[in-house]
Amino acid sequence: MSGFSLADLERIVDERSKASPEQSWTAKLVAGGQPKAAKKLGEEAIEAVMAAATGDRDNLTYEAADVLYHLLVVLKIAEIPLENVMAELERRTAQSGLKEKANRQSS
Repeated sequence: MSGFSLADLERIVDERSKASPEQSWTAKLVAGGQPKAAKKLGEEAIEAVMAAATGDRDNLTYEAADVLYHLLVVLKIAEIPLENVMAELERRTAQSGLKEKANRQSS
């Protein structure tokens, strides 16, 4: 198993976002703003869904990587650190998913 983590990818996205948009796809996405980055995330998510629905494991792996990357770009633009997302996941996993969902609906 690889030692590469989402935190590693977040650091790379941060570094590359500071480059020239002519030199870095990440910088180009960031310079294009949230609407462009969010649209690209949506496109990649649809491609991942299609790969999952057709049982194409190799393509699903590829598209899942794209989704994670583009999600981190969207989070970068929104100035939401991955740590915040992980804390939310940790909070949610402290109880069953059904209970957590019921609590959200009653709020």
